[in-house]
Amino acid sequence: RFIARARHLEVQVLADAHGAIVHLFERDCSVQRRNQKIVECAPAPGLGAAEREALTGYALAIAREADYLNAGTVEFLHDLDTGRFHFIEVNPRIQVEHTVTEQVTGVDLVQAQIRVAEGGAIGDGADAVCPPQEAIALRGHAVQCRISTEDPLDRFIPDYGRITAYRGANGFGIRLDGGTAYTGAVITRHYDSLLEKVTAWAPSRAGAIDRMRRALREFRIRGVATNIAFLERLVGDEAFRNGEVTTRFIDDHPELLTFSRPRDRASRLLRYVAEITVNGHPEVEGRPPPPAHAHDPRLPRPGPAARAPGVRGGAVGGDGAPGGGSGDAGGAKALLDAKGPAAVAEWMRRQERVLVTDTTMRDAHQSLLATRMRTYDLEAVADAYARGLPELFSLECWGGATFDVALRFLGECPWERLRMLRARIPNVLLQMLLRASNAVGYTNYPDNVVRGFVARAAASGIDLFRIFDPLNSVENMRVAVDAVLETGRICEAAICYTGGLHDPARGRYDLPYYLDLARALRDAGAHVLGVKDMAGLVKPAAARELIRALREETGLPVHFHT
Repeated sequence: RFIARARHLEVQVLADAHGAIVHLFERDCSVQRRNQKIVECAPAPGLGAAEREALTGYALAIAREADYLNAGTVEFLHDLDTGRFHFIEVNPRIQVEHTVTEQVTGVDLVQAQIRVAEGGAIGDGADAVCPPQEAIALRGHAVQCRISTEDPLDRFIPDYGRITAYRGANGFGIRLDGGTAYTGAVITRHYDSLLEKVTAWAPSRAGAIDRMRRALREFRIRGVATNIAFLERLVGDEAFRNGEVTTRFIDDHPELLTFSRPRDRASRLLRYVAEITVNGHPEVEGRPPPPAHAHDPRLPRPGPAARAPGVRGGAVGGDGAPGGGSGDAGGAKALLDAKGPAAVAEWMRRQERVLVTDTTMRDAHQSLLATRMRTYDLEAVADAYARGLPELFSLECWGGATFDVALRFLGECPWERLRMLRARIPNVLLQMLLRASNAVGYTNYPDNVVRGFVARAAASGIDLFRIFDPLNSVENMRVAVDAVLETGRICEAAICYTGGLHDPARGRYDLPYYLDLARALRDAGAHVLGVKDMAGLVKPAAARELIRALREETGLPVHFHT
């Protein structure tokens, strides 16, 4: 299930071998990155008494049904829009967050586990594993922060190296659970990124947060990147102090990542100078110096003279035909903004010339360079596109595999790429490839995910959505088509070409097959009909017959991509 506004809540349970089981209330673990919980709070802020009773009741019911033994964590997502709790999993072990629970309940969970293993029972008395449920109560508030080498300014990827300085914190209400980090320790890429676990307790949530802020300011760790500056921003944030935390808290508050981390410049500079002075620079050893005449290439900067003859700049003509422009908001883009997608489709249908879509920024490098073109490289040529190619019908620059590869391999934000291209190329339609219910991923997403993605893509700059389904399932394209129509952008519904139109051995994929699909896509509301020839199978005779038939049957303009 997709939950747009969720909190990640955990209920600590403890069961003995004699049938008794208790809960130790809940903790909020919503602030996460890379599946790592960064901050935990106990109890969960803003949770009412009835909600707390329901949540802990669910956890106990699950544990009883499983005949659970010893300590464990029952995890839930709390849907803030519906108020419902959704079970995630049970972790049958002590988790790193258990210390906040110990602070607010007074139960030593590590010791309790040992006593359960020895056969101890939950109940009253000095030898009991822990008190019975009615004697376990919340006392105050606790906040825990995990100080780690995860670098917030580099996607929270763990850093590694030698710790050159390490100083911790102390004070009343502060509990430290340290790892093996110390001055001189070498953190390898195989080392757990956790350096220190800091837990602050106070009678009130505000008091616990203030103690945590003081403790974080006392830390001094140099030699490796840490998340301390980010944690200081986080626990000082007004929304966090008010308990308005969801699993997307970091995404919804990008200002948390606007800080300068300590650079320890003096020590690093001295080490660098000493290393180069003694050993030389390994990257230039044995390499000849660059020639004196070498220089960076310069992109052409075409001006007004580069426009095609007779093309008007930056406006829609009196007959509704778009003009071009050299860097202006002109061309088909202007027509879309002024009169909407239906007007663009009507204008396309009237054209006797071929309209051209440039695929360099999406399909070209996806096919030839494993989709590895960087946003840096695209940005370098964006102005040349806007100035030199204003007469393009559209620029296919996003979607397909570019979204996944940007995140997985290039370490870039695809949304930032799109916004950059929109700002640099305001005068050309920006086009993307959308895999129907798969969006830009590799699985079927819930309908609200697809709708939300399309809305965000349109708001970020996409003007034309080419939508396809690999099995030519119109029903599978419906949600995406409807979502695009709601945005007021151009909906191009594409048919995947396969087989051979004149091949009797592939009789299923004949002309009636494609015409049936085309009629269904037209009836679904498509403005433009696409023909996707992914494998380069369309032969000239088949293309002549197919495209003429599609135009006559549907009345829609046909966009051919091979």
